[in-house]
Amino acid sequence: MFGLALAYLRDRALTTLLNIVLLGLAVATLAILLIFSTQLTDRLERDAQGIDLVVGAKGSPLQLILSSIYHIDAPTGNIPLDSVALLRRDPAVARVVPLAMGDSFRGYRIVGTEPSYLDLYGAKLDQGKLFAKAGDAVLGATAARELGAGVGQKFVGSHGFGEGEGVTGHDEHPFTTVGILAPTGTVIDRLILTPVESVWDVHGIAHDHDGAAHHEGEAHHDDEAHHKGEAQHEGEAGKAHAGHDYEEAEAPLIGAAGTLEPEVTALLVSYRSALGAVRVPSFVNRQTNMQAAVPAQETARLLTLFRAGIEGARIFAWLLAATGGLAIFVALLNAARAREGDLALLRVMGATRVSVFGTILLEGLLTAAAGALLGLVTAHGALAAARAFFDPLAEIGLDPWRVHPGELAIFAGVLGIGLVAALLPALRVFRVDLARTLARAQ
Repeated sequence: MFGLALAYLRDRALTTLLNIVLLGLAVATLAILLIFSTQLTDRLERDAQGIDLVVGAKGSPLQLILSSIYHIDAPTGNIPLDSVALLRRDPAVARVVPLAMGDSFRGYRIVGTEPSYLDLYGAKLDQGKLFAKAGDAVLGATAARELGAGVGQKFVGSHGFGEGEGVTGHDEHPFTTVGILAPTGTVIDRLILTPVESVWDVHGIAHDHDGAAHHEGEAHHDDEAHHKGEAQHEGEAGKAHAGHDYEEAEAPLIGAAGTLEPEVTALLVSYRSALGAVRVPSFVNRQTNMQAAVPAQETARLLTLFRAGIEGARIFAWLLAATGGLAIFVALLNAARAREGDLALLRVMGATRVSVFGTILLEGLLTAAAGALLGLVTAHGALAAARAFFDPLAEIGLDPWRVHPGELAIFAGVLGIGLVAALLPALRVFRVDLARTLARAQ
């Protein structure tokens, strides 16, 4: 029965191929939507876990969340260093983790922070030790692997978050790799971590152990003047809107008003009690020149925008699958009519109605199964190609070859479509008059 079904499919190879491709396109679309939306949602939730609030410069709250938690956008600016102590004094706040950003190395962001940042993601050292002084760097697992980095190697960060022509380096302040983190499956895997003081040093800001700034002397006068000019430009034009480019995000590190004061880019805040969620955001927004963004709210808003488009595409994909099922139905119905003589002859030779009925059903199932398999393979291949060509997909940690349990449901759904499409043509077997059909065939 299986061999006969294959022979019938090969007999109309072009029609069979067209039906398989049509179903494959529908399945590929459904699988891409399923894999991407699921992994995106899981990654956003995992990366924001344990972070109740993000405090940063005025601008777009969503941009602040994207830049400070997910590291896929430019920061909105910088905030005064004393904001760290201000929030840490609040009894409703359990933890405040400062971030200082603005540089990168071959596209991987260099983030100035404290060891408590690792606790947010449960990160552990795989090699070496944790950063302890300015110039030390600890690389996430993905960054270390793709950069080919090892403990003890030195590297020089670049101005901004891009790579390629026009990117300037900070040769006078190299970093030394002192540790490499074990994989966590979170955003920290793609980061290069260093003390906040490293970021200040790179940008010519001298500081004491308590973070106070002072001039480094005449030797850096020209460099300071250059940075002051960038900072003044930011204070006048950059902070008024959310669309800073990478270089604008870096300049305020040395003072948004042209002063050499240590600053940080953002603060990741965790509450001690539910009271913090009521009081701290309103305090930050009303009593300071900073803004407070709630990750849960902003990511929900972002996902709502995505889901509207995803649902529309999913409906279209199922309509495409239904169209593929209709094409199978028409093909099998026409084939059953054309092969009535052959089917009657099979009956005369001893084949039962059930076996002939099963042969036609098997044609529909084989066509649907081939289309489903083609679509699933195409979906994973397309996601792998997209990840290679679009850096944001790599930055959110998209794994194109991870199989989602929902793919089995898609496969079963398409098989159901093939089965239903073949059912009516197969039922013709029970209505065939053998004598009349054989007489007509002669």
